[in-house]
Amino acid sequence: MYEKDGEKYFIVDSHSHFWDASRENWVEGREQYAKGWIDCFYGYHQLGPPETHWDWEKYLKVSVDDFERDMFVEGHVDYAIFQSTYLKEWYKNGFNTTEQNAELIQRFGDRIIVNGRFDPREGDAGIKQLEADHAKFGFKGVKLYTAEWNGDSRGYKLTDPEAYRFLQAAQDMGIKNVHIHKGPTIWPLDKDAFDVADVDHAATDFQGMNFIVEHVGLPRIEDFCFMAVQEPNVYAGLSVAVGGLMHARPKFFAKVMGELLFWVGEDKMTFGSDYNIWTPKWQVEGLVDWQMPDDDQFADYPRLTTASKKKILGLNAAKLYDIPVPDECKLQDAPGEQLVAGQ
Repeated sequence: MYEKDGEKYFIVDSHSHFWDASRENWVEGREQYAKGWIDCFYGYHQLGPPETHWDWEKYLKVSVDDFERDMFVEGHVDYAIFQSTYLKEWYKNGFNTTEQNAELIQRFGDRIIVNGRFDPREGDAGIKQLEADHAKFGFKGVKLYTAEWNGDSRGYKLTDPEAYRFLQAAQDMGIKNVHIHKGPTIWPLDKDAFDVADVDHAATDFQGMNFIVEHVGLPRIEDFCFMAVQEPNVYAGLSVAVGGLMHARPKFFAKVMGELLFWVGEDKMTFGSDYNIWTPKWQVEGLVDWQMPDDDQFADYPRLTTASKKKILGLNAAKLYDIPVPDECKLQDAPGEQLVAGQ
């Protein structure tokens, strides 16, 4: 929880990881891709304030103690949602797997929510694996990487017939939240495989699911906004938008936030630190303090209120994931009446 000027903010970090990019985990013969991937992440890391930068060796694999300090002790985070990213073409045991993430539940209990993943190119075996993983972990969400390499394939679309089969299977299991990486590319993945166009079709056809577009489609912010405004079950995941832009590109950050607030709205935006690309502390504190610049070029954008920031930083994600919110962090609608996440 974060408190500033007498206001209490319930923080749900809805996009975080506990990855293993150590040299020991690099696939033999594909070391250049494993190193290139984490090097690209490390480049994004430099977009945060200088005092938050780590050395490269630490960046490869943080400890559980590092995670606890960065997220729960110093980072103000109440709940962290892990998004799985396998990348087994380059990392022997996977970069950030469900099993790896779930190990932290033993230490942190229900403060950790572990999401699964699927890849429609895995066919029947992939659906069986999703069923087995869901039976074990009780997923409320999955993370999809449409540009992930798989054999000779360098990506897929949500509109592919096999992808629809997997989405239907996930929906039938009761999995309601689909997080999709639709943002900046990471070398050596292909930028075009992250295009947001396929979300539109899938969101319309799977009304029982919420599609959280992580990284808000950057750099295709207009494409995302004009699609998301018409799809009631499409949300804007702010990971990268905050960490990558708020400090390093403040004017562009204001434009991105302005477009999102105007078209998508504060009720469909979720905070994610993208740990450990960045730590959450400076992002949470910075977003609470942030105001739209008093400049003519931003004059037609909505302004963030304290209530807006509370929704974005935690209440919206709490509603999606049925997370209990302390009474002191709920929004007051009127004297004696409260708006509770999940209603």
